[in-house]
Amino acid sequence: MKQVILIALISIGIIISTEAHSGSYEDNMKKIVVTGEAVVNVKPDKVSIILGIETWDKEIKNAKAKNNAIMRRTLIAIRGSGVEKKNIQTDHLSIKPHYKNDYTKEHFIGYFVRNSISIVLTDPDKIEKLITDVLSAGVTHIHGINFQTSKYKTYRQEARKLALQAAKEKAVDMAFVLGEKIGDPIQINEIKQYNPWSYYSGWWGYGSGQSMSQNVSQNMGGQSDNISETISLGKISIRANVTVTFELK
Repeated sequence: MKQVILIALISIGIIISTEAHSGSYEDNMKKIVVTGEAVVNVKPDKVSIILGIETWDKEIKNAKAKNNAIMRRTLIAIRGSGVEKKNIQTDHLSIKPHYKNDYTKEHFIGYFVRNSISIVLTDPDKIEKLITDVLSAGVTHIHGINFQTSKYKTYRQEARKLALQAAKEKAVDMAFVLGEKIGDPIQINEIKQYNPWSYYSGWWGYGSGQSMSQNVSQNMGGQSDNISETISLGKISIRANVTVTFELK
């Protein structure tokens, strides 16, 4: 299921040479420059998630044991949500001593063990249950939630065609108002977009995290009893922007 939104972002410029015998033919011709944008909204068919587990204790073996225990419960919860083993992997592991004053190494607090798990959920409708279950298992951070589509290239091409179509339609309309007609396209440029698969990652905020998706940015708390209403699948917005220069006749 998808929705298509056409946004007309039009910049028009007509360039008429005032010097009949200088410059190239292209420099002297009349032109119109139009920018078009198209947005294709699609439902995600998979979700990548980064989960974090942080534990600490003054004894390093105890800190590791606590982390391992949470990890075991978390993996059981993940597999219980239907995530295949091949889509689960340890993403990060660190063990670090902490002091009240890290510079002088005074007043030892304990050893902090941080572990994170990267998973891919191929049934986005199960995300709320999965998040609830892993938080109940002891996960302390949600580092990133990234909604994706496996058909991104196809939808990107569709958005690009629609953007070109929108640009041409607007060029025709604008030229008509000025008593002109458009000719062949002289130059076509595509405006590059940001990386759609980027996500937030970091160890900021004990017991909470941030989630990023292609079309949604929302805060997520670390309490499992409030998680059921915090995640909305929504739609992924796949954009294309083009600038086209047409000859005016």
